[in-house]
Amino acid sequence: MSQLTISQVARQVGLQPSAICYYEQIGILLPAQRIGGMRRYDRTVLHRLAVIQRARQTGFTLNEIRGLFFGFRDTATASQRWQKLSGRKLAELAELTRQIKTMQRLLQKRMDCCHCETLDQCGKGIFKKGLVEVGTKSLPLNRRTGR
Repeated sequence: MSQLTISQVARQVGLQPSAICYYEQIGILLPAQRIGGMRRYDRTVLHRLAVIQRARQTGFTLNEIRGLFFGFRDTATASQRWQKLSGRKLAELAELTRQIKTMQRLLQKRMDCCHCETLDQCGKGIFKKGLVEVGTKSLPLNRRTGR
């Protein structure tokens, strides 16, 4: 069976070679065999990368993907792994959907009801009605920006 260079692998799966190196670095991909100082991959790396890409397309984080590969007993089937992680992700998405709908409702209400001349006037009206409406909750802060 012929071995593939990192460029060949990258081309076949539509990734940058640096992404493949990063996946090795964080332990999602096993380190490539080195022949003459160059990375050489068995063709099965294409299958693992296909799973990684599908998981990324469906919103899984790299930590969750690491869990998909390494966070289960060796006897757990691929189906069992996907079922468990997908159930968690669907619950997370349902909560995000609820939060987005709340935000849309509040934004629409601002558009329909706000006729303020100044932000102080607007703030006074919001304060009088109560800062937090029943059933609303702020979205979590963005972990990267803190906003």
